[in-house]
Amino acid sequence: QGKILYWGTSEWSGVEIMEAHKVAKDYRLIGPQVEQPQYNLFYREKLENEYLQIFKNVGLGTTIWSPLAAGLLTGKYNDGIPADSRMAIEGFDWLKDRWIVEDKINKVKQLQLIANELNVSVANLSIAWCVNNCNVTTAILGATKKEQLQETLKALDVLPMLTPEVLNRINDVMDNKPKL
Repeated sequence: QGKILYWGTSEWSGVEIMEAHKVAKDYRLIGPQVEQPQYNLFYREKLENEYLQIFKNVGLGTTIWSPLAAGLLTGKYNDGIPADSRMAIEGFDWLKDRWIVEDKINKVKQLQLIANELNVSVANLSIAWCVNNCNVTTAILGATKKEQLQETLKALDVLPMLTPEVLNRINDVMDNKPKL
């Protein structure tokens, strides 16, 4: 009879997950069933490359976090840092230094053009892009207000708009699709 063992850690590498499955099998336990990696248009390597063999060989659910890249993919930082935003809070310089850089903002502005053509928000385009990945089980949205959640859930309406052409245009803008 299999037992469930909680593998408490931060984000695991693909090698660590496979090793955990081996150890679990040796002890007749159930290996890791879900991982919580960061995944968004800027951070793709782990989910789209490193975990591929895990998805194929042993299966793994994913609960992704930061689909909006700390709010950058909402477009609200395209023209500077709003005073009432998280990036304006003292002590969040590390987050600002990581995300609010010219190259990333320029990419968000290009994504905004695609979103405008589809008549959707860049945030909903970005979230839809994340959940369009068949290896994404759940996305943590991080809404702090009811209105934000209601708006963010419109990302589900964007999914049918993600044609191969649109996805290729997004990949061209981002220029970071992992090499397999």
